[in-house]
Amino acid sequence: MKRILVTGGAGFIGANFVRYLLEHSSAQVVVLDALTYAGNRESLNGLPEDRVELCIGSITDASLVDRLVSDSDAVVHFAAESHNDNSLHDPAPFLETNILGTYMLLEAVRLHNVRFHHISTDEVYGDLELDDPARFTETTPYNPSSPYSSTKAASDLLVRAWVRSFGVRATLSNCSNNYGPYQHVEKFIPRQITNILNGEKPKLYGSGNNVRDWIHVDDHSSAVWRILQHGQMGRTYLIGANGEENNRVVLETILELMGKNANDYEKVPDRPGHDLRYAIDASPLRVELGWVPQHEDLAQGLSTTIQWYTENRAWWEPLKQQTEARYESQERDRKLEAVKTVGTA
Repeated sequence: MKRILVTGGAGFIGANFVRYLLEHSSAQVVVLDALTYAGNRESLNGLPEDRVELCIGSITDASLVDRLVSDSDAVVHFAAESHNDNSLHDPAPFLETNILGTYMLLEAVRLHNVRFHHISTDEVYGDLELDDPARFTETTPYNPSSPYSSTKAASDLLVRAWVRSFGVRATLSNCSNNYGPYQHVEKFIPRQITNILNGEKPKLYGSGNNVRDWIHVDDHSSAVWRILQHGQMGRTYLIGANGEENNRVVLETILELMGKNANDYEKVPDRPGHDLRYAIDASPLRVELGWVPQHEDLAQGLSTTIQWYTENRAWWEPLKQQTEARYESQERDRKLEAVKTVGTA
């Protein structure tokens, strides 16, 4: 694979994958990114211009997608609207990007017979009970609970259909919650870190007992590269690093690592449809493809992540104010809607 197209390559996971490719392959990388609020050109700063090309545009632009795909050996599809809170506030962009955009890419790789890998989330499986020993597997039935996860489930099914109906050479991966450098400050871990760095109390939804299966973004990148090289066509691989921990413990660990009292946070009302627990069974990826995560110590991973945000204020500070303003606006809207509901009851 001499030339790889990475959609969403200026976003959090995509940008880290681009950096991983440059270090572990000799491929030329073309990044297609719409540079919405979640994409950041500066996440690609310092990369060699002779190996990385940034193309600003949408995956829903059929002619642009066709041109870029026709000149590629493989497409790795990260581009997506991905924030649950935003999907509850306005689902429309999620349908357009996650469903229509994936369709456009599938038609292009079908036409040009280009290798395709689709990045998805464990949220398509819904959630598990907190005391359930089970984990998600590739055969777990889909049961999405938000507009975001529903659109990702739809895009997964499109990929599977194009593999079966048209012979598209594609693999899929559903990954657990990523953390690490270059993650937008709207997400749980960087929001807490940047609040503390700004001298503000971090915020915890509800009781904080919701469990996520955390994985460092570099481990996600290495797994995707392994699948792209050696994965079985049509196969879905689940990516996880045995990192189950609830949000409260993660927040308290961050506080302690940053020299604060572990209880120095503010509880806020839980969001609607907040999934209880995610847990990934990644044994097929480990056994069949020999993948092994390198960052299984969550506290150590959080420590290096804190260090990155501490040293890169110039990257996240321009995003912080507008992000918190958006959260406040969404919270006002939720309160108004609750008042209206009570008034009509």
